[in-house]
Amino acid sequence: MVGNDVKVVDEVAESRTDSLLSAVEAARRDASLRLEPRRRALLGQFLTPAPVATFMAGMFECRKAVVHVLDPGAGSGALSAAFAAAMCRRRPCPDAIVLTAYEIDPLLVGYLRKTLDLCRAASKEAGIRFEGRIVTNDFLDVGASTLAGDLFGGGEHERFDCAILNPPYRKIRTESRERKLLRSIGLETTNLYAGFVAVTARLLGPLGEMVAITPRSFCNGPYFEAFRRFFLREMCFRRVHVFDARDRAFADDKVLQENVVFRAVRMHDPGGDVVVSSSLDPSGSGMRTRTMKHDDLVRRTGPHVFIHIVPDNAGDPIRRRVGSLDASLSDLGLTVSTGRVVDFRAKGLLRAQPGRDTVPLIYPCHLQEGFVEWPNGHTRKPNALALGPGADELLIPEGYYVVTKRFSAKEERRRVVAAVYDPSRIAADRVAFENHLNYYHARGAGLSVTAAKGLAAYLNSTLVDSYFRQFSGHTQVNAADLRALRYPGWNDLVALGRRIGRSFPPQEELDRLVEEVVCRG
Repeated sequence: MVGNDVKVVDEVAESRTDSLLSAVEAARRDASLRLEPRRRALLGQFLTPAPVATFMAGMFECRKAVVHVLDPGAGSGALSAAFAAAMCRRRPCPDAIVLTAYEIDPLLVGYLRKTLDLCRAASKEAGIRFEGRIVTNDFLDVGASTLAGDLFGGGEHERFDCAILNPPYRKIRTESRERKLLRSIGLETTNLYAGFVAVTARLLGPLGEMVAITPRSFCNGPYFEAFRRFFLREMCFRRVHVFDARDRAFADDKVLQENVVFRAVRMHDPGGDVVVSSSLDPSGSGMRTRTMKHDDLVRRTGPHVFIHIVPDNAGDPIRRRVGSLDASLSDLGLTVSTGRVVDFRAKGLLRAQPGRDTVPLIYPCHLQEGFVEWPNGHTRKPNALALGPGADELLIPEGYYVVTKRFSAKEERRRVVAAVYDPSRIAADRVAFENHLNYYHARGAGLSVTAAKGLAAYLNSTLVDSYFRQFSGHTQVNAADLRALRYPGWNDLVALGRRIGRSFPPQEELDRLVEEVVCRG
């Protein structure tokens, strides 16, 4: 009989929480329609759909009798409601939930207040005391001031057991108020979401848990290097999940963004395990799961640290194969830099077509089938840079270079797209590369023709593409990521380059050559 009673209680709890989540989801949809688009962009508002919120709330493991919870960018309250619903379904459930929700938009505060009333009613029926507090002050203002008080002996403040967040997504300028606030706690970052996550981490108590959904962009690249170091001094990952489809998590808002959901704990135990998973969407369709060591997720290469998300074991052989290659970029005597021409800054020097006193200006559109094809008569982009005041610092000398696109769509055939700049095809004593390109060089000079062809062939291989899609989930191909890559030794690069003629072979043949010359061991 006891078993049947428990089953009845669980069914009642599920029905109650389903009603709570349905009501809050309807409110979220209504609020989304009423938000003014310009203000929404200014605040970086993307309200969390119920399936995502429920998925996130299900990750928490906290078993405290009284749970202190933080929702630092609460919106209409979807995450707060999902957390309350998850606790109501727990057996045993907590005695009390004490929730602090931050929201500065007056329209959303009205929805949030109603959501917390619904949470209170559902919790009461489950035998849980629910205390909900709305703070209408800016979270970064309050959080940074609180943490600055810690630094200067300002006394104790509330520490949270759990935090659930979908932080605002917006770039922040170097001299903005937000950047100054974050600098006050020792963090330099370029996006608001990283600031919210960092402040939240510091407000957790020992062994406090955070579950967040953010863009995957923080996992690698130079813009988030300082944030990664800051976060990993405070937190260890225990669960990481990626959605395979970029358009599902925030489908209502038509957001095309590769997102990651993670659970992290405030502790320092890099030897622990992390569950890494992926699915098509928040419903969990096609779920793949694996367990790996924290040190395999968080990879350290010299002074750099990256978060390397590989949701299944199939990626391990590729990672091992690339990791076993002979050389780093510095071993080869090479480096990679970002193109110097930022076109809106050099507007007065741009020319549609080459002419007297101009040099070739290379854009991503000039990369065609493994070589730079210039000029391009089918593009609206300029083909030339005029010589004159300010031009010299943008130029590099004639030579063989390997150039790669800095940006690619996830759906593109290859993530890394490389091409050889061949001076025998382009008559010019200097060249300019636009800022959306990275270029490989030997201390400012060109490479040998065979080394350039071999390097481009390796970068265009399926081996590198498969590895890089694990290593870099988002669409930006940073110079720092290319520096962290392992490469074949110099002799192997030259041998591979000797097999490339006036055109690059089809992908299957190129992969066979790379396998034969580079991966023969």
